[in-house]
Amino acid sequence: MAYGETSYPFRQYQDTAQGPCLPLPVAATRKPSIREWLRDETWIALIALFGIGLHMLLRFGLDVSSNLTLAPLWLALLAGGVPLLLTLARKLLRGEFGSDLLAGISIVTAVLLGEFLVGVIVVLMLSGGTALEKYATRRASSALEALAKRVPSSSHRKSENRLEDIPLSEIAVGDSLVILPHEICAVDGIVVEGHGKMNEAYLTGEPFEISKTPGSAVLSGAINGETALTIRTERLPVDSRYARVMQVMRETEQRRPQLRRLGDTLGAWYTPLAVGIAILAAVCSGQSGRFLAVLVIATPCPLLLAIPVAVIGAISLAARRGIIIKNPAVLEQIDRCRALIFDKTGTLTYGKPTLTEIVCSPAFQQKEVLMLAASLELYSKHPLAGAVIEAAQKAFLPMEAASEISERSGEGLQGIIAGRNVFLTGRGKVNEKQWNLPPAVGGLECLVFIDSVFAAAIRFHDAPRIDSRLFLAHLAPRHAVRKLMLVSGDRESEVRYIAREVGINDLHFSKSPEEKVEIVRSETKQQKTLFLGDGINDAPAMQAATVGVAFGQANDIAAEAADAVILQPSLSKVDELIHIGRRMRSIALESAVGGMALSILGMAAAAFGHLPPIGGAIAQEIIDLVAVLNAVRVALPTKKLTDF
Repeated sequence: MAYGETSYPFRQYQDTAQGPCLPLPVAATRKPSIREWLRDETWIALIALFGIGLHMLLRFGLDVSSNLTLAPLWLALLAGGVPLLLTLARKLLRGEFGSDLLAGISIVTAVLLGEFLVGVIVVLMLSGGTALEKYATRRASSALEALAKRVPSSSHRKSENRLEDIPLSEIAVGDSLVILPHEICAVDGIVVEGHGKMNEAYLTGEPFEISKTPGSAVLSGAINGETALTIRTERLPVDSRYARVMQVMRETEQRRPQLRRLGDTLGAWYTPLAVGIAILAAVCSGQSGRFLAVLVIATPCPLLLAIPVAVIGAISLAARRGIIIKNPAVLEQIDRCRALIFDKTGTLTYGKPTLTEIVCSPAFQQKEVLMLAASLELYSKHPLAGAVIEAAQKAFLPMEAASEISERSGEGLQGIIAGRNVFLTGRGKVNEKQWNLPPAVGGLECLVFIDSVFAAAIRFHDAPRIDSRLFLAHLAPRHAVRKLMLVSGDRESEVRYIAREVGINDLHFSKSPEEKVEIVRSETKQQKTLFLGDGINDAPAMQAATVGVAFGQANDIAAEAADAVILQPSLSKVDELIHIGRRMRSIALESAVGGMALSILGMAAAAFGHLPPIGGAIAQEIIDLVAVLNAVRVALPTKKLTDF
């Protein structure tokens, strides 16, 4: 048995039936009700299409009475039009005057004037556009559901040298729990037995695996390494760090900023204009039919159809670029964000230690120290060992065999390399005055002693991405970004180092998920914000921002909370996403405003009696076709979507 392992064998276990002790919100788990299913716009659009088709068949293909030909239209109006009108009525009572309100007025007017075919055509256009947009906005699951699924439903309690699986609800403060290799810790506690490492990066912002020895604190949600650990429970699962993150997530999800959609913005002024022209035409002519004719040609289908088509095209283009759009509304907002807020670990940095400096004493050379240290680190599993070895390989230094190797957790690594005694340890393990060590500058550090003489201090940092400074520098001139912020849960020294390297002056360090949310929420009150992160501790902040973007697939919680997920972590992809949003918004505006301009010309013709209601409906369909074909351009491949 290797040093530091316990006698508990790794074994598979099955979740108990009790499920997670943290209940999911109702909205994350329940199925749609019958009423919601009947109001689904996809079914309404299909019913309207079926009604129009059957009406045409009975009217022109079969010799039946005129009353019978109207039956399919009545069916479509009752089954499809009534649910839509009820939805619009609720919006109207809330003071929401969107682009779909004009379509609702058209449906009611068409029924009152006996123009049932016109009414059903409007139902089809309204439900079809809404169905397209809902298709684009569907998400697999909520962030809260993903958070709850990540927590194990049971834990292993140690009792009289045996293990028993118990549901989380039975865990008490003071219980001894065994965390098996690669398991997720369910509670906050203290290690009482075992030596190993745990990955807390997604919870704390610390970029490296953290060594755990008896007395070390353990956080719920952390991923255990390769050895089993026994911990003493300090808090109940419902009071743990992970549960607090879930609570913050739940509160933030309820207070998530409501984005004003492009169609609603345009519809806010277009709808009263169209109604005003229709009333004026009816009053001046004394013909109620002109009121309907104006409304039908004025129905803002370029808003209801062209904008969703442009959105779906942008989603398709982004997917081909390795960007998953989860909330299409961000495509309309992302280019208008004036404050960009970044997490540090894994976003502006690579999330792994990199050797950045070797400070040697006068008697030693850097290459000599690096070669000996790397040769010894080949036999270590310490998180910094890989960085030392990688630096030696990049310098093309040879590796020597080691003998008499010993590594005591928390004390250091020692061995004989090419006849020389090499010892690697931390600053806190030696007397600084005795060895005349160079001053500490923050960050991670490893001291090297050769033949019992201080040789060098090797320093490490979580290195910034190679394109970080260039990307940040181009945001102000190219995207009118006014403010850059770095908000991290990592230590002050590391955050200041990265901020200095990438050129950010507004920085916040050692921040909990709750504190991140408050910072983002405060900034969002002043201007639109984009938050870029990749960890569980970033998820609530993503939801508090106007737009939340997550890097990579490693953490499903951050991906669920984000509005967009960039599969290949790269800042150039963030720039591509901004450009895709800008291009989509530009083409959508062309389609919507151009279509409405043609509709205004049609309204003038209808107001003067040159266009009857059915003619207006046909003319509107032609306008829709032109607007939609223009919107399809969004999905066409482009050569370049980044400018840095």
